[in-house]
Amino acid sequence: MRAVFIGASSLTVMTAEILLKRGHEVVIVESNKERINELSKDLDCGFVHGDGTTPAIQRETDPEHSDFLFCLAGNDQANIIASLVGRSLGFPRVVTKIVNPEFEHICLELGLEETIIPAGTMGRYLADKFAGRDLLELSGMIKDEARVFSFVARPEDEGPLEKIAIPGQLHPICLYRDQTFVLPEKDTEVKKEDEVVVITHQKFLAQLKDRWVVKKKTQQSPLSGGQDNPDATPA
Repeated sequence: MRAVFIGASSLTVMTAEILLKRGHEVVIVESNKERINELSKDLDCGFVHGDGTTPAIQRETDPEHSDFLFCLAGNDQANIIASLVGRSLGFPRVVTKIVNPEFEHICLELGLEETIIPAGTMGRYLADKFAGRDLLELSGMIKDEARVFSFVARPEDEGPLEKIAIPGQLHPICLYRDQTFVLPEKDTEVKKEDEVVVITHQKFLAQLKDRWVVKKKTQQSPLSGGQDNPDATPA
């Protein structure tokens, strides 16, 4: 498999080293030439010098023949823009790193589902470890073709949680309201801006994205001065 990284951060280097040892191909985009020269001594991978938020530079990484785009630069806004550019260029999967949790809702609304907040992940891991719980237990349970999907509730989603459940397709697991975990009851009401987490079969993911994820053809590109992109395809 082939992975492209935006930003030669310490997280990028650690992940790249593991992927290279496992026989995968890695390309790192970095704007600091000295950083590239330093890393090239130890990392047997490809490097592209330039601004990873620009389409021209990302095209040099060959999105069509890549499997992942990891946006791991040190700036949240840069990572979000790079992710949107990468998605529009056809990277199959895009992972967005952010530091500020306030951007998480925005990422979800933009369809950047694979957003990570490293400090939050580590904090939960350490707290769960302290309490004697296994953070990886849930990921071990989601097997075969089961998938977890989350979305931000819109005005039309408000009302009884049960109306979101689609027999044979998806079942709500929980929701987060104002960053607080809510275990739903039969009479739980969904409110606008709730983050709803459901479990489904992988074959229904496209339908769920069509219903709840912002389409690229209708969202404004941060690089286009507010103009819609009529040629973009759905996420």
